[in-house]
Amino acid sequence: MDLTPPPFAAPGAAVQRDADIDALLAAGEREPAFEALVARYEHKVWRLCLTLLRDPALAQDAAQDSLLRVWRALPGHDPALGALSTWIYAVTRNRCLTLLARRPPPTASLDDDDDDAIGAEVAALAAPVPDGPDATGRALLRSLVDALPDAQRTALTLFYYEDRSVAEAAAMTGLPEATVKTHLHRARAALRARLAERGLADPALWL
Repeated sequence: MDLTPPPFAAPGAAVQRDADIDALLAAGEREPAFEALVARYEHKVWRLCLTLLRDPALAQDAAQDSLLRVWRALPGHDPALGALSTWIYAVTRNRCLTLLARRPPPTASLDDDDDDAIGAEVAALAAPVPDGPDATGRALLRSLVDALPDAQRTALTLFYYEDRSVAEAAAMTGLPEATVKTHLHRARAALRARLAERGLADPALWL
C-alpha cells in the first residue's frame, strides 16, 4: 500500500459540509441543529478523545462533556470565524488536554516495555481484526503503532485508521498541517524500521 498522503479537501469543504447545521442555527433552531450535529460528530468526537486519552472510559466521559460544552456554547458559534467541525474538535481537544494535565505522572515499571502494558487501550484503538491469515499481521502493526511517540501515534491513527485528511487531522489536534505531515513522515519511517527489524520491511504486507 502506498503510504504517501493523498490530497486533502479544500479549506471550504468543511464549511459546506455543515451548511445545513449553520442554517438551522441562523434560524434560531438550536435543538434541531444540535441533534444534527450529534448525529454527524458524536462518534468522531469519541474517537478523537480515545486517540488522545487512550482510556476508553475516560474518553467516553470526555466526549459527553465536550458535546455538553458544545451545546452550551452553540448559540455563540459564528460560521464566519471558521468551520463548525474545527470548532467542535477544538472544544474536544481542549477538554482532553485539561484531563491529561490532571493525570498523575506515570510510575516506572519493569513492564513498561511489554506489549501487555498497553492493555485494553490497544484493543480499543485497534481496528477490528477479522479471523484469517492477515489477523496476526494487522495486530502486530497495531501494536507497533501504539508504541510510537504520542504525536506520531495520534497523527498516524487519525490519518490511516480514521481516514482523516491532513487538514482534518490538523484541525482535530490543533497543529499546523506541516507539523502533521512531519509526524506522519516520522511515524512511517519508524514503522518501516521496526518492520525491517522483524524481516518484514515491505509495509504492503501489513497495511
